[in-house]
Amino acid sequence: QVQLVESGGGLVQAGGSLRLSCAASGSIFSIDAMGWYRQAPGKQRELVAVIANGGSTNYADSVKGRFTISRDNAKNTVFLEMNSLKPEDTAVYYCLVTTPGSATWGKGTLVTVSS
Repeated sequence: QVQLVESGGGLVQAGGSLRLSCAASGSIFSIDAMGWYRQAPGKQRELVAVIANGGSTNYADSVKGRFTISRDNAKNTVFLEMNSLKPEDTAVYYCLVTTPGSATWGKGTLVTVSS
């Protein structure tokens, strides 16, 4: 079983930056993709960014050029560097880690961007 610990959310002014982290632990033999999703109030959960085991990345159009996803395979950790934050980035951000045969969600971390 995989456990995830997310950190790094908080309150920031528009134009500011935050860095989210998600560390995986437990019965991990190999991790496939690691990613970040977000859910704003009244909206569906949406993909923000994902990084494959080999390092290839994919981003939502709304965050391209502002957010960067990276991973430290030795520490089973994924990061999301968020720059030039906008009020519309306000949401609960969830980490997703996939292993062969399973997918685990984090509990979420709140990011609030004030105008």
